[in-house]
Order: sequence, then C-alpha cells, then structure tokens
Amino acid sequence: MRKFYLFAVLALASLTAFAGNPDRQGEAGAYELLLNPFARSAGLASMQTANVAGAEAMRINVAGIGRVNGLEVNVSNMQYLVGSDINMNALGIASQTGNGGAFAITIAALTFNDIALTTTADPEGSGSVFSPTFFHIGLGYSKTFDDKISVGVGVRFISERIFNASAVGFAIDAGVQYVSGENDEFKLGISLRNVGLSMRFTGDGISTQFEEPVDGRFAITARNNVADFDLPFQLNIGTSYDVAIDPSNKVTLLANFTSNAFSRDNLGAGIEYSFKNLFMVRGGYNAEVGVASGSFEAPLTRAFAAGATAAIPLGGVDTGRNRYLYVDFAYRPTRFFNGNYNVGIRLNI
Repeated sequence: MRKFYLFAVLALASLTAFAGNPDRQGEAGAYELLLNPFARSAGLASMQTANVAGAEAMRINVAGIGRVNGLEVNVSNMQYLVGSDINMNALGIASQTGNGGAFAITIAALTFNDIALTTTADPEGSGSVFSPTFFHIGLGYSKTFDDKISVGVGVRFISERIFNASAVGFAIDAGVQYVSGENDEFKLGISLRNVGLSMRFTGDGISTQFEEPVDGRFAITARNNVADFDLPFQLNIGTSYDVAIDPSNKVTLLANFTSNAFSRDNLGAGIEYSFKNLFMVRGGYNAEVGVASGSFEAPLTRAFAAGATAAIPLGGVDTGRNRYLYVDFAYRPTRFFNGNYNVGIRLNI
C-alpha cells in the first residue's frame, strides 16, 4: 500500500509536470496563499518540498508535518515589499500524535496599512479610511510509514475582506515525502497545493445605489455582476541530499520544480550549511522558466533568497529529547520597494 501511494503521486506528477500556463496569468485570486511567512523555509525560497518539517510544512508540503520532532510552536512575521506597509503574521503548531501520526494547525493574516475611502461622489477621499484583512486558518494531518514514507493532507479556510465586500473559500493540500539512504540522506517530495472551488466577492460593496431616473422620487439599488476567481493551484516536485562532512558539519543540497496553473513554471536549487544543528545558513535560486530576469514580464520577487538560523539549547526533558529555541531570518529582494523580510521564532520540545 505504501508503494501504491508513492506511485500514484508520481503518476499524477508526470501528467501535470508541465502544466504552467502563462496565458492565464492574473486569472486566479487569493495569491496570498503562495506567500510563505515562515522564515526558515523562506530563506530557500520555499523550495523544501522534499525535506520541510513541522508547522511550516502547511505552506509547502503537508507530508512534512510527520517529520516534526515532538511539539513545535512557530511564530513568524513577513514584511512584504518593505515600504508598502504590508505584513503577514503567522502562528503554527505541530505535534506528534503517536503511531507515526502528526497534526498541525496554522493561522496567518495579511494586513495592510490604512487606505483612504473614495467614492464616485468623493473621488479624492471622504476622510474615512479602511484596511483590508486577508485571513487563513489551516489544519493538516500526516502519517509516516516505517520512517520512510510520509503522506499528508490539509484543509484551509480562506477569508478576504475589503471594506464592505468579502469572499470566503476552502482549499485542500496533499503531499508525500520519501526518505532513503543509510542515514536518510536522500529525500523526495511531491505536493499539490490550493485545490479548491472558485471564490466570489459578495456584500454591500458590490451594489450601486442611484436615484430613480424619471423623477428621482426614490433610490434604486442595483447589484453588479462579479466574476468568480480560481485559487492559485500548484504542483511541486523536489529532492534533497544531505552531505555529512563530519559529525559537526553538514551540507544539504536541494532542487525543486513548481508547476503553476495560472502562471509560468518555476525551477530552482538551493544549499544549506549546518554546524552542529546550532547554526544554519542557507540560500537558493528560484526563477520562472522562460523569462529573463530584467524583462518586463519578470516576477515581482527576484530569484535569489537567503536566510540563517541560530539555535539556543534549553536543556533536556523527560522524554530524552532536547529542547531548542530557534531564531530564523530570511530575505528576498524584489524589483520594486525594498524586498521581503521574514523573522521567526520556533520552540521545539
């Protein structure tokens, strides 16, 4: 049965691996689902499909939830396009449940600075302000078989609110991770993200009110037609390999391919160096296929990403595991504004 799971996902990947469709770019919505607030994985441009673990696996490959060590609490902040006053805050909790099972719950909110409220009657602003709020809450479960194959599934509730109009939806993620080698140095991962029905904005903000055209004796409210929008579906295929230089030093090499249903595909690679699992530095290059970096069609975020982690040992616990407090940082430059910054704190017990 375990081999069947892996075969089924690989077969699906082979059918859709080159499904990128630039002609449909911009037709999807809820693109905040593709933003990664968690600093550790953001330092590798979210390319850890094969080896992501813990709560942040909910943003990359839900199968990685099963690789959590005990209980993990992850609090992260992403400053998106520094200078635009857009932030994404996230809380993630992952825990083992026994018999190879593990669950995770994540809460993320994208917040904006105040925006002046304008209307047709007050195009320069009425003096009032509003702030859009995009909110997600996800729940995932992963099962690991013989410490080699992890299969995971997750569901996410999506809420977008802009003044007096809002949209809600649900997305499903699924993934698998496979570990091999004498010291589990080789890893393979595949994930499907943001599979769900289309969303639509509703509310008073969709309506237009005007006076009755004949003599203006009463007001008429007309509801405008609003188009549905799809979720930004993704297929990710990744691999990683750990190179143990000595007991204290380890280098991890990784590669990742992303097929986007509503934009061009992405291809990238990264490297991470670890010293005694107490200090880690990482960097990656993840670019759209077929687009020159300086062209008009180049994505907003540049291809490079970098990050670092420092671990603080907190002592042992009754289970024999060590407790650690991790501080994560990541940076990715952008074409406009001053880049994206991620800062996070993780507690493993």
